[in-house]
Parts: sequence; C-alpha cells; structure tokens
Amino acid sequence: MGTRILRYFAGGNTTQGFYNLYDSNLADLDRVFILSGKSSREKSYIIEQLLEKWTEAGYTIEVIHRANDYQRLEGLIIRTLSFAVIDGDLPRTIGKEYVGSHWETIDMDQASRTANLDKSENEISELIEKMEVAFDKAYQAYAEGLRVHDDWERIYINQMDFEKANETIHKSIADLFPETKTCQRESDTKHRFLGAATPEGPIDYVDNITEELKARYFLKGRAGTGKSTFLRKIVQEAKLRGYDIEVYHCGFDPESLDMVVVRALGWAIFDSTKPHEYFPSRPGDEIIDMYELTIAPGTDETFATEIAKIESAYRKHMDAGKKYLAEAKVYQDELEEIYAEVTNHSYLAQILSEMDDELQELASEHK
Repeated sequence: MGTRILRYFAGGNTTQGFYNLYDSNLADLDRVFILSGKSSREKSYIIEQLLEKWTEAGYTIEVIHRANDYQRLEGLIIRTLSFAVIDGDLPRTIGKEYVGSHWETIDMDQASRTANLDKSENEISELIEKMEVAFDKAYQAYAEGLRVHDDWERIYINQMDFEKANETIHKSIADLFPETKTCQRESDTKHRFLGAATPEGPIDYVDNITEELKARYFLKGRAGTGKSTFLRKIVQEAKLRGYDIEVYHCGFDPESLDMVVVRALGWAIFDSTKPHEYFPSRPGDEIIDMYELTIAPGTDETFATEIAKIESAYRKHMDAGKKYLAEAKVYQDELEEIYAEVTNHSYLAQILSEMDDELQELASEHK
C-alpha cells in the first residue's frame, strides 16, 4: 500500500505577521524532534530525506511546507507512530504546555561550525536585519490590505438577507451531519492553513487535502457574504457531535476560516474564491453560492464603481506584500549560501540516521 501524503501549512505570512498554528498539530504526539539551527535548508534536508525514506511504508504522512519557501518542508508527522520532526526556530513558536516528556531538541549548530562563521558575522547581521525589515513591510502591506478588504465586505454585508443566510446554513448542517449519528467523545480539532502567501504569490493544497473525500462543497460568493461565518457554524456543529475536525484558517486573515474537513463523514466544505478558486471536477462536488442565495439581486452592478476602486487598492497592497516577501527570500537565500560553506555533512547524516533508527523502532513496536 502506498503512503498517503497530506500537505498543508502550519505557519503563514498574514495580516497579523507570521502566524503560528503548530500546537494543535503536535499535541499528544509522544516522540517529537525539534530541529534548531541557523540554516533552514539543512533542517528541510533532514525532513525531506526522512519523507523520501518512508514514502513507501504505507503510513499517512503529514508534511508541513514552509510559507517562505513552499517547495521545502519544515515539518513531518506520522501520527500512527506518534512521531514528528519540526523546525522549531523563530518565527515558529510551540507552546510549552504541549511539549511532551519524550520531545527532544537537536542543535544543528555545533560550536566548531559556529566559530567558522565568525568571519561573516557582520554580513550575516546585515542580511538578517534587511530580511526582517522586508518581512515587516510585507506584513504592513497585508494589514493595510485587510482594512481595504473590510470596506469591500461592508458593501455586501449591508445587502445581505440574514434570514436567508441562516436558512442556508441550517439546511447545509442538516445535509452534512446524519441526524441520528453522534460520536460519543470529545472532538479533536487540528488548526492549519490550506494555503499561504509566499514570495511567488498565493499557494494552496486544496486538491491534496480533499483528494480522498467523497464530497466537496464549494462556497462561492463575494467578500462579506458570510462564508467564514458559515464555516464557523459547521465547526460548532462538528464539535457538538464529537467529530474530529481539520480547521483550515485563511492564510491572509487567520481570524477567518477557509475550510472545514470531517474525514469520518467523508467531506470538506471550503471557501472556493480567489486566491484558492476551484470548480466542480468530479462526482460529489457541489457549489453553494452565498451571493446568489443571500445578497440582494443587482448588488454587483449597483456598486460596480466603488467595488472596482476597492479591488484595485486591495490588489495593490497584495502585490506589495508579495514583492517584500520576495525581497526577504533574496536575503534568506544569501544567508543560506553563507551557512552552506560550513555545513557538516557527516553530522547531518548522523542526525538523519538516528531519526531513521528511531522510526524503525517505533514501526516495529507498532506491528
């Protein structure tokens, strides 16, 4: 049996700065390795090598992508073995209350290696400072974009039929949850991002996250048409009934929701508008259009001029954020080139071997 690889982000570049959702994904895992070191690429290398080694083992493997370099990984989880390895350095934070007794921090910066970087100390400091400034500018651009987005939402909120909105939500809840079936236990909720703002623009893993589900519900609409509120109501109902849930937050505004998955019932419901706009492509796909169902007819046309101005201003801030993320990545790449000059490949091989041995032992115990 082939391995199922589930891809998502647990940290992202948002209107609130770098936003962390690592805790709920690591909670209750017995064996967790936290990688600490200057080089992100070295930590990604360890994680990616483990993934390659265990791809055919038949487990579901969760891989956490880097928002600032989405083709690289910052975490790997095999829940069946209660195992994870994660980049634990800032800006990522992991709540101390979640740390288990068998969690271990691995320092990848040996003293001899750190000493070899002394000659580049000034250059490193300057690059780090430039990178942090670029990130701050990106976050400011996104925060300004959110303020513009609020004006966009207000247009549609003022044109909403809230009674129809509630009817739509209640009908969907009745359709999504079997009336007589309730799990007699507390719900386990995992908080994640389905996508992220990256130096290359918005990236998402909607298709990967939903590929094994029988039903997908595509929430359509405009800003302010109640899609996130809809999803919050779904989360409340799922928790009330004791179902395990995957809650995917908006990679732009983490206070907003983009997707809810209840795998026990075989479905996902998600905001299917830009920048993660999808359309039905297989049996079990269905559109729920909140604009058509709840907003006064002709709203788009009535407010077309105002909407166009708002959208233009919003795109300007989004483009600025992307530009600054790309600038930050240039500095990050330059730092990585410096760190690469003092990479201890034998030490990386040793770390990888020890983790692989640990996984082999956990797998043998699980049989």
